[in-house]
Amino acid sequence: MSRVSTLARPLEPASFGFIAPQLPTLVAEPPAGEDWIHEIKHDGYRTQVIITPDDVRAFTRNGHDWTDRYPRIVDAAAALDCGSAVIDGEAIVQNERGASDFKALRTALHGRSSRIVMFAFDLLRLDGEDLRSRPLVERRALLKALLAGREMTFGMHFSEAYDGSGAELFSAVDRLGLEGVVSKRADSRYRSGRSDAWLKAKCYGEATFQVIGVEKTSSGGLTALLADEDDGALHFAGRAVVNLDGPEADRFKDRLARLAVSRPVPGLKPSSKAQWVKPGLAVRVRFLKGEETLRHASLLGLAPGA
Repeated sequence: MSRVSTLARPLEPASFGFIAPQLPTLVAEPPAGEDWIHEIKHDGYRTQVIITPDDVRAFTRNGHDWTDRYPRIVDAAAALDCGSAVIDGEAIVQNERGASDFKALRTALHGRSSRIVMFAFDLLRLDGEDLRSRPLVERRALLKALLAGREMTFGMHFSEAYDGSGAELFSAVDRLGLEGVVSKRADSRYRSGRSDAWLKAKCYGEATFQVIGVEKTSSGGLTALLADEDDGALHFAGRAVVNLDGPEADRFKDRLARLAVSRPVPGLKPSSKAQWVKPGLAVRVRFLKGEETLRHASLLGLAPGA
């Protein structure tokens, strides 16, 4: 009989054995020293897979049951050689280079879910044993053995640690355009919640966004309200500091004045005190990668042709 259950969903995560995840603390750069292991930070959704003798479930970071959204991951988990397990990892979609693509992941959730795979990086329980008090390197060794020998088409993969320093890996992922690095104390135990035993260092990216409005700051400056296009519609992307000067600042303010409107783009009203503009002002923005909305973002200038 298939281990993948047909029970009605959703199920309360606590009743199924969901464990609140351990969360990394954001730092500017990876830590130095031999006490740490370093992994590529995949740009996806944190996912916990729970395997029991007659069921497999997949939960989000906040405990929402997304089993139906991850069929390939669930099928892979059901095929593992264990009676029960709790596996921590990241659900992603890979691009043609094998790198995670967050925009493609969001698209896949609405129609091409078979593209979604999981990169597993921790094992919290195995065959009835709670492993959270064991050192990280021991948990990962058990996880690697559990996932060993699988084809590249398998829906779960082991997240390998880099054999070198965190600084070297961070430099490499930045050159490759990846999100960042997660560093973990090799001897650490698994503890739910934010932790300084797990650290994340993120790279910055650049992209083009549409300005939909601006807000004045308490110091007299401006913050731009930005949107990106997905499936032909604009979606609020976040805010960015406007720190342009000289002719570029003048061009920006002139375009704001010419595109000013009294109401926001339909469906987009992230502020009640903004000066709204209609679409048509495209800007280049620098931002911290791997966030649902823009973070630590600033305007670099108007996009070419804007």
